[in-house]
Amino acid sequence: MKLNVGVFFGGASVEHEISIISAVQAMGSLNREKFEVVPLYISKSGELYTGAGLTDIERYKDLDALLAECVRVDVAKSGKQVLVKRALPKAFDKKPLTALDMAFPIVHGTNCEDGALQGWFEVLGLPYVGCDVAASAVGMDKLLFKQICRQNGLPVVDSVAFHAKEWIRRREELTGEIAALTYPVVVKPVNLGSSVGISRVAAPDDLENAVNLALSFSMRVLVERAVTQLREINCSVLGDAQECEASVCEEPITAGEILSYEDKYTSKGRGGSKGMTSLKRKLPADISAEKTLEIQELSERVFRAVGASGVVRIDYLMDSADNDRVYVNEINTIPGSLSFYLWEATGMKYPELLEKLIGLAHKRARQRANLVFTYDTNILANNGLGGVKK
Repeated sequence: MKLNVGVFFGGASVEHEISIISAVQAMGSLNREKFEVVPLYISKSGELYTGAGLTDIERYKDLDALLAECVRVDVAKSGKQVLVKRALPKAFDKKPLTALDMAFPIVHGTNCEDGALQGWFEVLGLPYVGCDVAASAVGMDKLLFKQICRQNGLPVVDSVAFHAKEWIRRREELTGEIAALTYPVVVKPVNLGSSVGISRVAAPDDLENAVNLALSFSMRVLVERAVTQLREINCSVLGDAQECEASVCEEPITAGEILSYEDKYTSKGRGGSKGMTSLKRKLPADISAEKTLEIQELSERVFRAVGASGVVRIDYLMDSADNDRVYVNEINTIPGSLSFYLWEATGMKYPELLEKLIGLAHKRARQRANLVFTYDTNILANNGLGGVKK
């Protein structure tokens, strides 16, 4: 019997379109002999749609026409099943469209990748691929992620973080703290991905504009010392808390001093924009075997430190001016294109990667089924309802 896999993508995120590209890639590579793919597109306003046309990237050129052919749906629990139902049921046909066995979130950015969607799956009792709520939230919060790295002895660059109100109240003091990092610095929103809202600031006069840009995307800002002779190196990790493995490393090729959104997604590589597969890169990265092993071992340590599961991509800053010293930059808990190109270079085809991810989700669901989440008592029957908690 085929497994019904609901692929959730889109969402209220600045990385909405990138999610569509990643999801369509995955849906086209899932083994249809084993899996029944149920596309579940989340519009920017939060509505859910399903329909066969959602698997064709060309149809998204006219989104309104595509959605007009799709069915708006709700996903809800009914007994032990999680059902996909018409949001506007027909008068004489109120049967569910299908039941889901597994959720496969392929979403990027806030409101999606940050644990919000994963929390909904937890409430539904629906097994899902990838990081759980806590790891997803940590991965999206750059400040919390860096704090966890420091606590686990993982190398990160020096930084200053602050809230929007702090910038208003303590601007002069914060400007001094940032100057102590020494310019140039990198200014970024705390909880966004895909290089959105990030600026490299060479002098104090340019700081305010960079902070204001970051604050337009997030209420918190992270300012880090810039690595001046920078090489960016990425590595993916696949697995769970019990066992994980690292991929080969890649070196993205940037058009500027930092890897931009345009570098990642609009560089028109390989016949057009194809998510992270369109990025110009050296694969494998042109680094020594010793440095590759160092980064792979660091990647597995980072994966375990945040309690990750599924497939992630960890991005590093390598300082050519300091004997190629490596710093952990960020973790992507649902990386663009699911980093399949890194695993293909490691020797694993995309359909195999997807099947392993679904297997890891099943494993976690089986383990959680043995845990106690409720406690049967008759406390309400034996006590007055107007009492106070003691």
